[in-house]
Amino acid sequence: MEIISLHYPVASSEAALTALPKALAIGHFDGVHRGHQNVIRRAMETARAAGLQGAIMTFHPHPKEVLGQSGQYATSLTPLDEKLERFRRLGVQAVYIVNFDLNFAGITPAEFVDDVLRPLRVKKAVVGFDFTFGAKGAGKPETLWALGEPDIEVEIVDPYMQNGDKVSSTLVREALSEGRPEVAEQLLGEPYLVRGTVVHGEGRGRTIGFPTANIRQEAGYVVPRLGVYAVITEVEGQRLPAVLNIGVKPTFHEKLPEPVMEAHLLDFSGDLYDKPITVRFIAFLRSEKKFGSIDELIAQIRSDAEQARSVLAANNK
Repeated sequence: MEIISLHYPVASSEAALTALPKALAIGHFDGVHRGHQNVIRRAMETARAAGLQGAIMTFHPHPKEVLGQSGQYATSLTPLDEKLERFRRLGVQAVYIVNFDLNFAGITPAEFVDDVLRPLRVKKAVVGFDFTFGAKGAGKPETLWALGEPDIEVEIVDPYMQNGDKVSSTLVREALSEGRPEVAEQLLGEPYLVRGTVVHGEGRGRTIGFPTANIRQEAGYVVPRLGVYAVITEVEGQRLPAVLNIGVKPTFHEKLPEPVMEAHLLDFSGDLYDKPITVRFIAFLRSEKKFGSIDELIAQIRSDAEQARSVLAANNK
């Protein structure tokens, strides 16, 4: 899969000068959920049928972050590297990453079509029903349709519905914030994951018989609701069941500046420090709580581990 970075305007860029005729899916695609997958697959099908390159255009950083409206978008369901990996799995041939800055934010819908899409030799554009483009989101899918005539054919993909709801990144975020990773999995088509590195922590887990891998996430992932989860971890190609806590460790601290993510890997012993780790969230077990004694904490961790083992087995994970 070819990855091309773009800055506006693109007409004189090497990407434009060497562009192949293409079918292009356009969107931010945070999460690459089932709705996004529907748009992307449709673009790839269109490309194959018409003998075109199958490509995606996405934007980085998130437009709301640049425009000072970041809020929940300060974190991502799929940071850029993760998003690219999911595009690759969907059979995408080329990804155009447009640098979203204030200059690009100010262009008109017509400038987007004339100064970005046409120089890249876009023959077919595929977008979701709620796609917007141009300054202040002035352009809608129907706008793109009109501006693309006669040389750019536009296909507008209907919303992807699941259990009566429109699948969206917002819905995935809500599920994670409510501690419902199984709902997020249904929306995404796979378990929600966070990638990071195992770092040194306080070392307390080892002293009480439950060593933990303290995880420093490498990019700004959305952090699920604080609490204890049954998860699947992956380290150096090994898939290992685990019980994971996201929290501020109230038994030992009055107040930590930010939540800590630490996993106790079941049936594993070894040194994981400085190794990359992937955590896939399967089920929420309980909220974090403050314990009255170390013995009470140990008993609860033992119970959590057994519950995690049971949940993961029931889910064939």
